[in-house]
Amino acid sequence: MKMKLFKNWRITALTNSLIQNTLILILKLTFSYNVISLDEKLPSDLEDDRKIILERSIPLVQGMVDVIASNRWLNPALASMELSQMITQGLWDKDPILMQLPHFSSSLAKKCSSKGVESVFDLMELDDSVRRELLGLSESKLNEVASVCNKYPNINVEYHISDKHDIRSGHPVTVQVSLTREISDSEPIPKVHSPLFPKEKDEGWWLVIGDPKKNQLYAIKRLNIQRKAKISMEYVAPKPGRYSFNLYLMSDCYLGCDQEYQLEFESKEGDDDDDED
Repeated sequence: MKMKLFKNWRITALTNSLIQNTLILILKLTFSYNVISLDEKLPSDLEDDRKIILERSIPLVQGMVDVIASNRWLNPALASMELSQMITQGLWDKDPILMQLPHFSSSLAKKCSSKGVESVFDLMELDDSVRRELLGLSESKLNEVASVCNKYPNINVEYHISDKHDIRSGHPVTVQVSLTREISDSEPIPKVHSPLFPKEKDEGWWLVIGDPKKNQLYAIKRLNIQRKAKISMEYVAPKPGRYSFNLYLMSDCYLGCDQEYQLEFESKEGDDDDDED
């Protein structure tokens, strides 16, 4: 009986290992899809598996973020958010950001980078004639690029720490954040441009407050941004001293549009500390 149980355990372990390796392989292929030639695409049955895996990966990554955040680990949480971007766009995080746009190959992205154009915003700021000459695309392809650029989120972030000059150790600290999307009132909020993702997707965002020096996460909220949003973030002030935390706005679907700001403050002696003295 023990031999049989041991044999079943080994079969289960080997099966799980095979499944895990298959999942990793399919994700790696997805991140490399833009550099694979058309005749090297996955067979239809594996392509169906890829779509199922990608569709189910996003909720799993969101769950990963929740678990990591409950342990107050900052860097792994940010890395998981970037993984969500990679899955949605089918790119490695080291790939040029411009490869999220249609008709952009690695060589074209590198050509743009050599001219100082590395982000979608850099590309949008060029004069039409300069952009047309740089990209060397037909008018119809240029229009497709422009259409996707207009979908790319441009979020203005304003923030302040409430009662910044009276922060006490052990007491709650509130950070007020205002988010404004640059979009006309007549335009609908666009869906995410993600041609390699198997289903239509809405944008999702995380607001995070953390101390990168200590890899410590202090506050996190997941949100959808329409035209405007006001959010209150709260955390407990650390022991007395001067601090420089970071406020992060992280996308769950686009590379290159994350934002990072410094939150500098001084934490003073709390009431409990005064009582002890």
